[in-house]
Amino acid sequence: MPRPDFSQQDPPDWPMHFRNRQPPRWWPENEPWPPSRHHWRRKGRPFPFFRRLGCLFAGFSFLGLTVFVSIFIAVINGLGIIHIPIGMFRGVLPFAGIFLGLMIAMVVLAGSNLRRMSVPLDDLLAASNRVAEGDYSTRVEEKGPPEVRSLTEAFNSMASRLEASDQQRRALLADISHELRTPLTIIQGNLEGVLDGLYPADPTRLRSILEETQLLSRLIDDLRTLAQAESGALRLIREPTDLAVLIRGITKDYESQADAAGVRVELSLTERELLVDVDPERIRQVISNLLNNALRYSTRNGLVSISLSEAMDASGKHALVSVTDNGPGIAGEDLPHIFDRFYKSNDSHGMGLGLSIAKYIVEAHGGEIKASSKAGQGTTISFSLAY
Repeated sequence: MPRPDFSQQDPPDWPMHFRNRQPPRWWPENEPWPPSRHHWRRKGRPFPFFRRLGCLFAGFSFLGLTVFVSIFIAVINGLGIIHIPIGMFRGVLPFAGIFLGLMIAMVVLAGSNLRRMSVPLDDLLAASNRVAEGDYSTRVEEKGPPEVRSLTEAFNSMASRLEASDQQRRALLADISHELRTPLTIIQGNLEGVLDGLYPADPTRLRSILEETQLLSRLIDDLRTLAQAESGALRLIREPTDLAVLIRGITKDYESQADAAGVRVELSLTERELLVDVDPERIRQVISNLLNNALRYSTRNGLVSISLSEAMDASGKHALVSVTDNGPGIAGEDLPHIFDRFYKSNDSHGMGLGLSIAKYIVEAHGGEIKASSKAGQGTTISFSLAY
């Protein structure tokens, strides 16, 4: 992980040998390293919880010591070990009354503050036990001192993320089982029919079984790629790649499919060489997926356009690849979800993994992918890569 830039912030007050150390793997990428010694100080709250607690403890210690000394003097005076005339204390009696009142007020205030802290902390402990048992819908009411409210807010946020992750896991298992069941059922039915003599073992029947096994193999490969991408284990073998040459090669591979669909593929590429440091096989997978979708949804005698251009923004230069078809387009309610895994509209014929994988691959390269569409006017999916 590269060391963060400290040019825009106060220099950290750590020793030089500590500043030269690399941050640990668990350290958040968007947090400066090393942290400032006063990173816990929040604006408008210069005295955090533990400092106030320490001051309260010091005050109680002082009060306890004063009470102990007073009782000790009264005992030894009563035993006659020393003799202190009562008249000497008459001048300090008003101050003693004030002191006693302050002590009682502090005890009441401390008890109230401790109760304000203990009640939400008890709720938090009970909620954490329910979360540990698998009840991720548990939430804690945010109340008490600011520090305790911050703690409960963080707990609720954690529980929300755990609940969302659990729901995604359940949905993923259900979707995978559904997608695997279809080709396996077809393969099983055909093989049983051949063995029972219902179907002849001719090339047509065997080719049908082979197509389903190929579909099953692609599904497993896509699931493996998706799992690697979601876990951050997707390996990229980067090398300088001319995107124009890559796009021409992919288009040539799809010529037969385009001719069979009666669709014309048109290229609009930059004239000069455009080298981008990417994994060519992964980017080939992205472009192939977008082109395959465009050919599938284009009308007969339609047109699919692939463009490659350069763009400039505040973050630098980008290579912009766009694939446009003249198909029926995507409904407005479906458009925000087309990159979600296993998401399919009513007229979708795929498995709902291709665009999700494309999104993960592009983002793993530090790029961005987006889609625009209008009903009846086709769809454009584009992605950008920095260079």
